[in-house]
Amino acid sequence: MRSPNRSYAIVALLALSLAASTARAELKSREIEYKHGDTTLLGYLVWDDSGNAKRPGVVIVHEWMGHNDYVRRRANMLARLGYVAFALDMYGKGVKAKDAQEAAQMAGRFKQDRKLMRERAQSGLDVLKKQPMVDPSRLAAMGYCFGGQVSLELARSGADLKGIVSFHGALDTPTPQDAKNIKGKVLACHGAADPFVPPDHVAAFQKEMEDAKVDYQLIQYGGAVHGFTNPDNANSPMKGVAYDEKADQRSWQAMQDFFDEIFARGR
Repeated sequence: MRSPNRSYAIVALLALSLAASTARAELKSREIEYKHGDTTLLGYLVWDDSGNAKRPGVVIVHEWMGHNDYVRRRANMLARLGYVAFALDMYGKGVKAKDAQEAAQMAGRFKQDRKLMRERAQSGLDVLKKQPMVDPSRLAAMGYCFGGQVSLELARSGADLKGIVSFHGALDTPTPQDAKNIKGKVLACHGAADPFVPPDHVAAFQKEMEDAKVDYQLIQYGGAVHGFTNPDNANSPMKGVAYDEKADQRSWQAMQDFFDEIFARGR
């Protein structure tokens, strides 16, 4: 028969465990204003404040519409997993596209100037790296659509990243030879039916990674088109853009497994 003292000890341990879980669920966040050149930017930092140990940091890059609620929701999800997340800003404080045509122009500026794209993203990574709760030796970058391409270009610049994740991002680059600068591992989550990232771009990306001997994974989700992770795309008027719940869930799990690997969590 179990002794009363042992029963009380078990109850106490369960209570402590529940309290720890509750504490871990509490997120702290703040907006950070920073600059790149003459451009003022506004990012969003979020972390789980349940402990004092330094933890991996993940910079997350928004879609082509700009820094909005969606990228902040994803940052919150990362923080709940135990990472310090910083949703950076590529366009400028308060600057968001009003429609797809304006978004194409805003994103197009960076697509035409990869140096600017890389440097603007690096300015956000620098903000994350300076946070006292972040382990600067364990950093990653990830992004959605336009943000996926930005994350890959940041890696091609030689940024000190353990890993890079692209969700339905453009995979092409004018300088594939720069893949030799990639220091971390790469995960590209791609919609197999994405009309905006054609098969020849996918093949060129694979060749680029293999020629540079990058440790990479390319996961293609059958039937998924562009923007498959964003529920806001469930009723998108744009042809070739749609939310796919299965692909969303599977790619998020793939990202978690990838981060567990590169940050050696739980080992």
